[in-house]
Amino acid sequence: MDEQTAEVSTSQAVRKAMIRLVPFLGLLYLLNYLDRVNVGFAALTMNADLGISSAAYGLGAGLFFVGYFFFEVPSNVILHKVGARVWIARIMVTWGIVASATAFIQGEVSFYIVRVLLGIAEAGFFPGIILYLTYWFPRKQRAKIVALFFLAVPLSSVIGSPVSALLIQNGEGVLGFDAGWRFMFFAEGVPSILLGVAVFFLLPNRPKDAKWLTPVQRTSLQSAIDAEDTREVGKEVSTRSALTDPRVLALSAVYFGIIFGLYVLAFFLPQVIKGFQQQFQTTYSVVEIGLITAIPYAVAAVAMVLWARHSDRTGERAGHVAIAAFVGAVSIAVALYLGSPLLVMIAVTLCAVGVFTAIPVFWQLPNAFLTGVGAAAGIGLINSFGNLSGFVGPYLTGWLQGLTGSFRAGMWAVAFFMAMAGFIALSFRRKEQNAIK
Repeated sequence: MDEQTAEVSTSQAVRKAMIRLVPFLGLLYLLNYLDRVNVGFAALTMNADLGISSAAYGLGAGLFFVGYFFFEVPSNVILHKVGARVWIARIMVTWGIVASATAFIQGEVSFYIVRVLLGIAEAGFFPGIILYLTYWFPRKQRAKIVALFFLAVPLSSVIGSPVSALLIQNGEGVLGFDAGWRFMFFAEGVPSILLGVAVFFLLPNRPKDAKWLTPVQRTSLQSAIDAEDTREVGKEVSTRSALTDPRVLALSAVYFGIIFGLYVLAFFLPQVIKGFQQQFQTTYSVVEIGLITAIPYAVAAVAMVLWARHSDRTGERAGHVAIAAFVGAVSIAVALYLGSPLLVMIAVTLCAVGVFTAIPVFWQLPNAFLTGVGAAAGIGLINSFGNLSGFVGPYLTGWLQGLTGSFRAGMWAVAFFMAMAGFIALSFRRKEQNAIK
């Protein structure tokens, strides 16, 4: 096959893969993210029903990430060895079962248990998909591809927030459930189980397994990815080397700061909006809170794709991450001193933009020096340490709210950790460029 024919075939294969894989994977992640954060809407009525305090809720919301943390790296290494088709299907079916089982919790202890089990069940899904995308798409397009995939997160709030609110508002008595939040948990877990079964039959592990590619396209795409990894990354490193690489540890700290902001917004934004009633003398129904919550995520979805495309065009990564993190930090700090619901929501929207625009570009940084099983381990470690902030953030925010009666201290914590992420990303920019050279 001559070079020009191979390039055309690769381009055609990439387009087909983008159309076939990205929407499907995005749908899976939409359900994944919704099943872990719908507890934020359940809290509007669940906490009172079960007598759960703000601190206990924050602890339970965050305990998800304890199970997630310990099983993340092993799960990603297993995915690399057995293939995405089998392992992603297993992850989805088990998390769907646990998510639906949340409908039956009776108090703080059962709430804590089911959140830990949900984290164990989900461990490996997101980093596994990030790894899986490296098997299919050339480096110069990956930020855009990850951004399109990651659209599932803001869309899960744009779509899921009103849906969750409607299920809570109208679910009491349906299927015998005594509260709408119970029906919501049960109903939103079922699609994950069904799609997990579909993954087993529909998801090809590598380009060579895709029946919807021609033989020439399979060969050219696989060869292009392999050649690029050899040329730009070099030798595949071991799991141990990846886990002890200082660059991996630095990126773990950056991701910790970014994800701190993501999950504080996810778990507490509905309650912050509900608090406008006391702060600004406003009144919103559960459905209205859901619609207002969706606004920052809708704006962030558009900004995320545009920022990722800009990063792909310029080839610059770390600076894009730093700028986005600083935008998030400054805007959430400013939000604490604004005098109307509209102005506060504008600032919160800018914070969401900062969080979401940072993430797709961020995942191109470890891909610059990791491949193979080293990438599986390194990406898993970064994601597990980063998502540890999913425990620290909700617990700390809930504890501070219970201590002070306000979310202000929790929002200052978001500003601090996102600023930290920005500064580390700036220092990493020089290290990353030297490593590539």
